[in-house]
Order: sequence, then structure tokens, then C-alpha cells
Amino acid sequence: MSDDRLIVALDVPNALEGLALAEKIGDAVDFYKIGLGMLTGGGLALANELKTEHGKKIFLDMKLFDIGATVENAVRGLAQFDLDFLTVHGDPHVVRAAQEGKGGKDMKILAVTILTSLDRADLDASCYKAGDVQDLVEERAAKALTAGADGVIASPREAAMIRALPEAEGKLIVTPGVRPAGAAKGDQKRIATPAQAIADGSDHIVVGRPIWTAADPRKAALDILAEMASPQAKQPNS
Repeated sequence: MSDDRLIVALDVPNALEGLALAEKIGDAVDFYKIGLGMLTGGGLALANELKTEHGKKIFLDMKLFDIGATVENAVRGLAQFDLDFLTVHGDPHVVRAAQEGKGGKDMKILAVTILTSLDRADLDASCYKAGDVQDLVEERAAKALTAGADGVIASPREAAMIRALPEAEGKLIVTPGVRPAGAAKGDQKRIATPAQAIADGSDHIVVGRPIWTAADPRKAALDILAEMASPQAKQPNS
């Protein structure tokens, strides 16, 4: 079985392309993320097929946000797909509603702190309160975990900081915005390498574009897994 700390993001247009990519990667990867962009392209059907027919773990990245009752109902409906991870926004009322909605399922509710594609200028444009981005991530993470989140989504640059929070004991840290050395940043602004993310406290890393745009996606995934197992992944950044 593969190292499930690596989650491959199937950020392709539809379920057919997603399944084809998963088949190219084969047994090198056991954990896949399906996001909002594929929702109308058969994303839930793909999640179900990968889970039931291929034995894969599924992270459904919906980033749910609404009034409590709506979030609770949405999560209750999604819980029937036997998902492993589901994202919601880290606002405490959303987290509490999601936990109610999942009932007795093992699905982990992961709270989004601040999207890894955003920087301070983006937050200013969205009328977020003043302050350093990392400080805001830390505050949102602590509040979400206190509200009952099973873990948080945060950039690898904030992983060590969140891991040090007392509220984070026994909780998951899942980090998108991970790029192998030399890979293009794409639309991510707060990034780190796989080894850095693991060393700094991430339980799982999410990698998409550097794998699915590679000439050999399976080899790209295996190279990332090798980096995650390297000595550098055991040395936190100073």
C-alpha cells in the first residue's frame, strides 16, 4: 500500500479524465482529492467509483459555507458516499453544523483557514481584518479546532505554527500549495516543497498540477513520495 500522506488532486474537467489519470498512477497513490471544479463533471460518481471499485481514499474538497442548517443537511447527504475527508470553511458555526451533519460517520471534517492562493492584498480586497496572514490563519485554525473540526487546511508555511497550538493536539493538518523543487507556482502564493511540509508538521500534502501535467504522472508521484521519505522531511525549517 502506498504512503497515504500524499493526496493527488484530480483537478481535471470531468470524471472520465480523472479516472484515466488515476489509472495511469495506479497503485503508487491511494488517496485522491476531488474538488468543486469537477462537481458538475461527475465528481461524486468518480468519488464513489474510486472508493468502491478501486479501494482508494477520497478527499472531497467542497469548502462548504452557508447557514448552519444548510451545511448540516449538505454534509448529511455527502456522508452517504463514505468519504474520508470533507472541507468546510473554518467559521465556527459552519464547523459545528458539519459535525452534526456527518453523524456517526468516520469522515473527517477539515476546516479551511485562508486559501493558499490568497495574500494580504487579496484579504484587504475582501475586507478581512488587518493583520499578518499567518496570524489570521493561526487564529482561524484555533477557533475551528475548538468548534470541533477534525483538522485544518492550511498552507505548508503555517503547518509548524498550527502544529504548536494546544488545540491542534491529535488533529490533522492537510496542506495544499505543495510544489516539488523547481516546479511552477501556478496560482499558489504560499508554497513549500513536500519535504518541508512534512517536516513542519503536515499529516497530508495535496499535489495536483505537478503530477497531472507531467509526461509520466506515476513517476512524478513516486518522486514526490521519495522526497517525503527523505531525511529532509525529518528536519523542520528554522
